[in-house]
Amino acid sequence: MLKPSLQLKLGQQLTMTPQLQQAIRLLQLPALELQAHIRELLETNVMLEPTEEAESTGTFEVQVTAAEHSQPAERAAESRVEVLEESWSEHGAGPAETPWSGDDEERQQEYADASGQSLQDHLLWQLELARLAPRELAVARAIVDAISDDGYLTESLAEIAQTLRPELECSAQEVQRVLMRVQALDPSGVGARSVAECIELQLRQLDPETPGLATALEIARAHLELLAGREFTLLRRELRVSEEELAAALALVRSCHPHPGAIVSAGAPEYVVPDVFVRRTEHGWGVEINSATLPRVRLNQSYASLIGRNASHATMRAQLQEARWLLKSLEIRHETLMKVARSIVGRQTAFLEHGEEHMRPMILKDIAEAVGMHESTISRVTSGKYMHTPRGVFELRYFFSSQVEGADGA
Repeated sequence: MLKPSLQLKLGQQLTMTPQLQQAIRLLQLPALELQAHIRELLETNVMLEPTEEAESTGTFEVQVTAAEHSQPAERAAESRVEVLEESWSEHGAGPAETPWSGDDEERQQEYADASGQSLQDHLLWQLELARLAPRELAVARAIVDAISDDGYLTESLAEIAQTLRPELECSAQEVQRVLMRVQALDPSGVGARSVAECIELQLRQLDPETPGLATALEIARAHLELLAGREFTLLRRELRVSEEELAAALALVRSCHPHPGAIVSAGAPEYVVPDVFVRRTEHGWGVEINSATLPRVRLNQSYASLIGRNASHATMRAQLQEARWLLKSLEIRHETLMKVARSIVGRQTAFLEHGEEHMRPMILKDIAEAVGMHESTISRVTSGKYMHTPRGVFELRYFFSSQVEGADGA
């Protein structure tokens, strides 16, 4: 027979306090969202007031020397400076965040200044000048209708042939022949059915004697998965080329635009605000928090000094406590961001000095152990935060390898 009894047990349990919840939330907010959040709090909490300049929460500049971490490793990818660009991966395997050339930027501005025409209008205008036979022109128009704004063909050859019936009977082979005419139009790479074809179309516009062209074409046709995974050593082994030959080929691949249609029909560019600046100094690499991203907020001492102990001030006391929590959470956010950025720079000095081929493989666990924090914290800090370096603007998580470490450490 069971008898009721009392038992005393000792144990530890993690309690998610309001302070901790707020600190975690602020930690994962990008700079612009954080500023918007602070503006909302300024409207609802009288214990907070804006400041003209960002309040200092500690020393935000440190020096990192190359001696701290000096082992380079091959890894590649590239990010556009200041402008957020969609990655190749949205259309399949390919180099993540592949940049496009300054010439393309100039051409895009020319298109925008000219008439604000769409990609389809631009292609049709060229077809009219090409003096195609009426039958070819009809097929070409159907192909253009099937091209998306980013320049990719969205329908199969058989589907395009079907749309022409019954007015025009044609085969998929005939559509293919006309498609080749469309793919020769400007912008280069338009009408591609895959990332590989898009790259190949652009590469074939180059002089056949261009150094690295043959290797670049081979990468586009068969090795985009390796390039997307930044497997430089394996890629060089598969291609059987030297480091110099591989570098020349990769430069050609990265000169291609992942979304050729965007050159014509691009909207307004999106800009990112760097959270961290990295500069070369006499003493090594300097890491500094961007003061423009620091919330301009402080405790309203005038209201805080009016609070007494009577019950009528309960609401104001609660707001005062919330204000103090906020300022402490902001301090934690800035210190954590600084620690993580400094650790990343310390491990990636070879990349900063010599280029992306010398990127050191790195996972969240490496930085977590270096700064004494949990991997989930590092994940929050590196997501949506950007670092301005002499080699461009990169999201912090860009510096981490995509591979997941196994239980055996492999």
